[in-house]
Amino acid sequence: MMHQIESSDLRIQVNSIGMELSSIHSKNSNQEYLWQGNPDYWAGQAPVLFPIVGALKKGQMTYRGITYSLEKHGLVRNSLKPKLIASGKNFLRFALSWDEESLIAYPFKFRLEIEFLLDRKTLQVKHHISNEGEDFMLYSIGGHPAFNCPLHSDEKYEDYYLEFPEDETDATCMIEPNGLIGLGSIPMLNQSKTIPLHSHLFDDDALVFKNLISRKVALVSQKRGPILAVEYQDFNYLGIWAKPSAPFVCIEPWLGIADSVDTNQNFEEKEGLLKLAPGESDQKNYSITILE
Repeated sequence: MMHQIESSDLRIQVNSIGMELSSIHSKNSNQEYLWQGNPDYWAGQAPVLFPIVGALKKGQMTYRGITYSLEKHGLVRNSLKPKLIASGKNFLRFALSWDEESLIAYPFKFRLEIEFLLDRKTLQVKHHISNEGEDFMLYSIGGHPAFNCPLHSDEKYEDYYLEFPEDETDATCMIEPNGLIGLGSIPMLNQSKTIPLHSHLFDDDALVFKNLISRKVALVSQKRGPILAVEYQDFNYLGIWAKPSAPFVCIEPWLGIADSVDTNQNFEEKEGLLKLAPGESDQKNYSITILE
């Protein structure tokens, strides 16, 4: 079911299936900024990544001697179980909790609430994670919003670039064909603020950055200037992705990362995991601002 909120500038829709953002529509320009999930390229729009980001080696992990099978990006994407628990003109709050079925794939008693809060041209996406179990809980979480690119008929993909506020020097992780993180890296940024977009940028899968200084990135058109910005103060990994030659780009704040090819599959040793004590909660937010 679709749910809608609005401000003076934007109209937002969220699908209760997967608690997935489904539309960012400008009331001023009548422009749709969020990718609309054309299955000819990619049917997703902005899946929630929890309790893992990316893929597990062979789709499996071990925890205290027991093997669990968990699909890429985890339990939330495409799930019919999230419920709308609160709403107003400018906010929506959804929740998904553990059940006996989830414990088969992920051995922790969690509650995940996601709030979408709209203020004029900025949408805040707030993830509230709680440990309802009696042991420490291990998890990752991430966003995966896809944005239309190019936006206008007189533009092409190569007219766009991503821009960071700081000069960055970082390499992108190599991604293996099975989606795992390879052992090498590819230099990408050398005291640079920009990543030009082009149709072959994602031929080898996502760009994955671990060491960026910036916690904000803007999508910019050479013809029209800044389009939108994603700010991710609470997230220390950043993924950039699209299907090769597809007319969108994903800007993905992550806390966590896919398995490495040399992982021993022990979940307690997985890179990037967060930990919550019994009864403890945490909140991780990012925001999307439309810059028209």
